[in-house]
Amino acid sequence: MDTVAIPEPRLPRRVLMGPGPSDVYPEVLAAMARPTIGHLDPAFVEFMDQLNERLRHAFKTRNAVTLPISAPGSAGMECCLVNLLEPGEKIVIATNGVFGGRMQEIVKRCGAVPVNVDFEWGTPADPDRMREALEAHPDAVALAFVHSETSTGVRSDAEALCALAHEFECLAIVDAVTTLGGIELRVDDWGVDAIYSGTQKCLSAPPGLSPVSFSAA
Repeated sequence: MDTVAIPEPRLPRRVLMGPGPSDVYPEVLAAMARPTIGHLDPAFVEFMDQLNERLRHAFKTRNAVTLPISAPGSAGMECCLVNLLEPGEKIVIATNGVFGGRMQEIVKRCGAVPVNVDFEWGTPADPDRMREALEAHPDAVALAFVHSETSTGVRSDAEALCALAHEFECLAIVDAVTTLGGIELRVDDWGVDAIYSGTQKCLSAPPGLSPVSFSAA
């Protein structure tokens, strides 16, 4: 077989100003150049323990089940929803942008029933309207919302929405893909039951990991 000369790719240097991915810290890029070790290596296990503890600090939680999933934020969303919902169960979802809609799609695929509460794009989820939906569906087992919608940048009141979920004995599931490391986020203080994020936004790390955290509830 003839040898084929493949030119070395030349990637331009960009200042990334979009909603993600964001610029990666030089220290992170340098760390990625370190030698690879196996996942069964004792050093890797120790490293993962340290990483999970740092994620607990970022999430402001003591949840034992706090770890990064080797996948993007949408996989973190799927991880939270499919592990907490049974077929036929209802979940009330605030949809004020693209990713509330994606929650609905995943819920339908796992056989659960999404109760959609639509909001105009660019507006936060209104706790009063979410309350009305929970009152209309007392058999709902969870409430889900996006803390800050990537598609619009609008932030909803996570603390108020989590309190509302618990008032109706529902789990509070939070999308924090664009907020972890960027604005105030207190998983334990606010009573978040399941939360997921992404490394390529405010954490300024490469894409491909989705930190998640589950409460003991």
